[in-house]
Amino acid sequence: MMKRLGSGLLALLLLFGFSTDGYAVPATGTEGLVVEVPFAILMEKETGTVLFEQDADTQTAPASITKIMTTLLIMEEIEAGRLSLDDMIVTSARAASMGGSQIFLEEGEQMTVRDMLKGIVVSSANDASVAMAEHISGTEAAFAARMNQRAGELGMVNTTFVNSTGLPQDDGENQVTARDVALMSRALILHELVKEFSTIWMDSVRGGEFGLSNTNRLIYYYEGATGLKTGFTQTAMYCLAATAMRDGVEFIAVVLHGETSDQRFETAKTLLNFGFANYTLVDVQPADVLRPLRVELGVVSSVQPVLDGHPRLLLEKTKASGVTQHVELAETVEAPVTAGQTLGTLTVYDGETVIATIPIVAADSVERLTTGGVFVRFLQVLFTGGL
Repeated sequence: MMKRLGSGLLALLLLFGFSTDGYAVPATGTEGLVVEVPFAILMEKETGTVLFEQDADTQTAPASITKIMTTLLIMEEIEAGRLSLDDMIVTSARAASMGGSQIFLEEGEQMTVRDMLKGIVVSSANDASVAMAEHISGTEAAFAARMNQRAGELGMVNTTFVNSTGLPQDDGENQVTARDVALMSRALILHELVKEFSTIWMDSVRGGEFGLSNTNRLIYYYEGATGLKTGFTQTAMYCLAATAMRDGVEFIAVVLHGETSDQRFETAKTLLNFGFANYTLVDVQPADVLRPLRVELGVVSSVQPVLDGHPRLLLEKTKASGVTQHVELAETVEAPVTAGQTLGTLTVYDGETVIATIPIVAADSVERLTTGGVFVRFLQVLFTGGL
């Protein structure tokens, strides 16, 4: 049975791109967006849709933006149960020797993972980054190998890590692209725990004896700011991966190789403002209720069709017409039916252009009747007047 349905989305906004299944539509309306840094990108977190990019695949040094990957691996260790926020980390001589931004750890000093994370995420502490890398992998070099492996898994095809900090060293400096930074930033902020640290403006460690202030000024003055990381070296110049959420939509703005600190923050604001001004996420639901499908030869007579997952679509606010739905659904299905089995599709259109095709699946499994069950069913139908 096929129904062309006037979409409930008509009252919504023009679809731009969508889910993590890889659907996307090219960005529009960016012609007037001026970004005065060489490398930049704007990505929406939930769908991974890129709304704007500028030379986003050219390699450059990331400086302390590197610590996004360092923090991601720490978060994954915590989530896997191999690490706790209350675990004590012992500082090695090498970790204590790190220069640049630091919380001045001393050799042999013990600090909780929680406070190490504060140092890394809030104050960009190189000593805390190395201490955590050594604790997780034994050596920083081994940890860097894990960083590169994880980068590959995330599709960061133009990234190479040589350390956990972003500091230049004799055998080179980390290399990333704006797109790759957005990818690892997205992976990190999917861990809500990180925001307990990335949204801190001021805090302390060592029982209040050592104060911390966030290197990301947007946390202080930008509405909805959720993180994420700054960076600076003489080769990388001023870098920033900034994240912010409003009305349930979170954007990632990456700015690399800015000429000044102010420029990186202002450019990130420009990108985030563009995202919030022009796009929103909307839950997708069929315009009409999906009715149960009859199951032939099943131990129960019907199964409920549902949308696969909880898809949300990224909509462009400025266009409101032309969005429709088309539901294609079988009249019946023969048992056995497996939960998640495809029963049909919901297709979303902008005019004649297909924007999304979302599977409609079985909510539950239905077993097939045995031979004896078929006979009993026949008798039930016969004696209730069905034949």
